[in-house]
Amino acid sequence: MSVAGVVLAGLRWRILDEQLHRHRQGQVMNQRLTPATIVLLVIPPLLWAGNAVVGRMVSGLVPPLTLNFLRWVLAFVVLLPLAWRVLGRRSGMWQHWKRFAVLSLPGIGCYNALQYLALKTSTPLNVTLVAASVPVWMLIVGRLFFGQRIASRQVGGAVLSMAGVLVVMSGGQWALLKEIRLVPGDLYMLLATLAWAFYSWLLAQPKEPPDIRRDWAAFLMAQVTFGIGWSGLFAAGEWTVSDAHVSWGWPLFGALLFVAVGPAVIAYRCWGMGVQRVGPAIAGFFSNLTPLFAALLSIAFLGELPHLYHLLAFALIAGGIVLSSRRRTA
Repeated sequence: MSVAGVVLAGLRWRILDEQLHRHRQGQVMNQRLTPATIVLLVIPPLLWAGNAVVGRMVSGLVPPLTLNFLRWVLAFVVLLPLAWRVLGRRSGMWQHWKRFAVLSLPGIGCYNALQYLALKTSTPLNVTLVAASVPVWMLIVGRLFFGQRIASRQVGGAVLSMAGVLVVMSGGQWALLKEIRLVPGDLYMLLATLAWAFYSWLLAQPKEPPDIRRDWAAFLMAQVTFGIGWSGLFAAGEWTVSDAHVSWGWPLFGALLFVAVGPAVIAYRCWGMGVQRVGPAIAGFFSNLTPLFAALLSIAFLGELPHLYHLLAFALIAGGIVLSSRRRTA
């Protein structure tokens, strides 16, 4: 088993204490945040911040839709030793293929493909800023398509969280926000955030066979199996309508290994568990940690010292998460 396999196998025990408390109308989890759940929801934005950096670095080496396809092919290989049984003829995955086909389209087929496509024409600043609107779209999609009510504390949490993101984006200087100009790539990122909102709400609707739902590796493998089909279809279209080419080499191989194991397998697993525990609306606020982690990664790689506005941003984002996750008192 690979090192990634060992790390992923170490997460298996967490599935034992997952309890599915369904909301009467939306069948959405409504649990308090625990330290273990907070860790689960913090890991994905940290890895996604690295994914944005790496995606930008290799944008000239591989077409964006092809990059998304290759990352999921490698993720399939990583998961194979852990969940090969789900591919069997008698597996419930094939009996519920429509469910997994729908679930994999926005989460695996579309989200990162659109993000990589956005990074071709947009700046990391704009892409991160647009992606920070995920909590807002979580609330809107939940209200319009899944019958979820929007509580006032969630609106307040969204405002605080977005304020923290703007602090990071402006470097503590609000005047810099006036210089931001949206470009076509930002539209791709907006579509990506919508896709992720739908994916997260679909995750909160447990309609899969219980044996697959309880086994995190099998559950993710089922999504990746159909997601490869979607991403492969999009990549084929990319090569058909454009002059696509791939510059193979160790930099690309290293980037593919990272985006396949970290932002793909580990992040998706942690995000899925977090959504099951507290629901998409609360989990969505943790995605706003991505730009903060992106700033911290820049500090690490560029040798810059942290500033006070990083602390302010963290306080605002964390405050938004806490406020949105508070239960209504009697």
